This record gives sequence, C-alpha cells and structure tokens, in this order.
Amino acid sequence: MTTGVTAVVTISLAVATVQWLLAHWWVLIIVGVLAAGVGALWVQRIRQRAEWARVRAQALRMRIAEIDALDHRAFEFVVRDLMRRDGCRAERVGGAGDDACDVRAVDPVGRVWAIQCKHKRDGERGSAVGVGVLQQVNGTARQVHGADVAVVLTNGRFSSKAVPWGGRHRIHLVDRRLLGEWAEGSRPLWDLLDRIPPSRRPTVLS
Repeated sequence: MTTGVTAVVTISLAVATVQWLLAHWWVLIIVGVLAAGVGALWVQRIRQRAEWARVRAQALRMRIAEIDALDHRAFEFVVRDLMRRDGCRAERVGGAGDDACDVRAVDPVGRVWAIQCKHKRDGERGSAVGVGVLQQVNGTARQVHGADVAVVLTNGRFSSKAVPWGGRHRIHLVDRRLLGEWAEGSRPLWDLLDRIPPSRRPTVLS
C-alpha cells in the first residue's frame, strides 16, 4: 500500500469515526461521565493516602526499647517523623557532608531546628556523647543551617562535661529519658526543653 493510499484510508476512517460519534453523541456523554468518575476516584485516593499519612504521623508513638532496636539511619527518620507529628516541616539531611545536622525542621511558629542524632546500640550502657559532638554542632547549626534551636539527641547519655558545655553554648541536649518522654507521649519537643527562643512570627493582637 502506497503512502497516498494509506493517507486516504486514514482520513476516511477518521471521518467515518467522527460521523458515527455525531450520530451517537450519547456515547461521548457516557465516556465523559466515566472519565470524570475515574478521575474523581483517583483524586479521592490520593487525598485519602495523604490523610492516612497525616493521621499516622500524628499518632506516632515509640517506646525507647523500639528506638534502641533501630540503626542510626532509621533513628534519624524516626526523629524526623516525630517532629512532623508535632506540626513541623521536617526533613532528614543526615549523611556524608551533613555539617553536623541529621534533621532540619521548621516548627509551627517559624523557628528553625538543627538536630544532630546519636544512636547508641547499647543505649545508656554505651559510650557517652561528649563535648566534641557538641562543638561540631555549635560550629554549624546557626552558621550553616540557620538554626534558632540547636539540638543533640541520643538514646544514650551525655558525658559529665557535655551537659554544662551545652548549657553555656545554647546547645539543647535530649538524653534517653527525655527522648523516651517525647517519643512515647504527645507533647512537642519544645514543651520539654528549657530556654527555647521565642517565635519568629509576630503575635497578632485581637
């Protein structure tokens, strides 16, 4: 079949199809209704999945023993999800070149959080988180990540020197006890910490 003949056949079929559809216009209506129904169902499923994810995040509770069983990467994702549970926009940024920040979050009043996570496989029996980790965070949390709140968080413990050092340099320390209270409860992290900076957003007077 030559190109010309093929073109004529194609045009003829197209014309015949159009004529048939014009004569049977109700078919177009049925197809349109079906397409609209499928589209609405697809949109509804997307919304349901988003809502289910939101509900799961809001209901997230973890016992400290469950946290102990995680690896360091999963631990960072759990911290991210706990911040999201509390209404933050949070992302895991941990990995090579993270500049001592595993989770960065913005809380509901606009404060930026830079959280360094230290997972201890042996929990409180493992080695203590020392001043060196805090010094790294102190050098990058505000300067690199723009943090209002710098946090070092662990399922273990901090050394005796790290605790006062963190206080002097405005590094908030979340140890095993505080982590357990946060993860198992329903209060946001900022309700459990002292000396949190004020909101970045101005208060609207009524």
